[in-house]
Amino acid sequence: MKVLVAVKRVVDYNVKVRVKPDNSGIDLSNVKMSMNPFCEIAVEEAVRLKEKGVVAEIVVVSIGEAKAEEQIRAAIALGADRGILVQAEGPVSSLTAAKTLKVIAEKEQPDMVILGKQAIDSDNNQTGQMLAALMGCAQGTFASKVEVDGNQVQVTREIDGGLQTIKLQLPAVITTDLRLNEPRYAKLPDIMKAKKKPLEKITLQELGVVACTSLTTLKVEAPAERSAGIKVASVADLVEKLKNEAKVIS
Repeated sequence: MKVLVAVKRVVDYNVKVRVKPDNSGIDLSNVKMSMNPFCEIAVEEAVRLKEKGVVAEIVVVSIGEAKAEEQIRAAIALGADRGILVQAEGPVSSLTAAKTLKVIAEKEQPDMVILGKQAIDSDNNQTGQMLAALMGCAQGTFASKVEVDGNQVQVTREIDGGLQTIKLQLPAVITTDLRLNEPRYAKLPDIMKAKKKPLEKITLQELGVVACTSLTTLKVEAPAERSAGIKVASVADLVEKLKNEAKVIS
């Protein structure tokens, strides 16, 4: 079985993002970039399936600037076999990413495509669903458990009412949720070996994909600062402050 895993380069989740002085976007200068946390979970799940003998090959693909090679190499150090970097300038919309992954999937013919349910920068939660629709295959979103049985995969999904278990026919698209697994750390020898693993570089134009977006960013602003909370001695004090200071009750 072959698994295709999509990863995205984003600002590290520990970094406090800064808005550019002209409010045109986020300041990425001298900012630590990492693999999207949900993508790390997707890589980890593919590696665990490989360790169980279910998966024979893991191919990692990333769409973005040339520096995204760093995240592909990180995924290879965790256990992937090879990588594909689709170079694209500027922001990549969810639909463009889905169209690109569809072309890659047609070329690679994976039995399963695993990707994070969302990226922590755009937070769209769209690419996996769009990809499944374009490929015309089954999808299991928000996965908290994945079990492969022959040419079928059983996915436990996290939904508003609790958990839902579905069985999908392969090939299928699966998007990962936080509770699916806990990603491992790459060992230094594996990081060094990853530098020599095959990595194919290609462009959107070579794949025949036209980057498109229906959204235009007009302005980016940092959230307004909130005043510090206070402690009150009694319910009467709380009611008084809600009435006279916060003015949320009358």
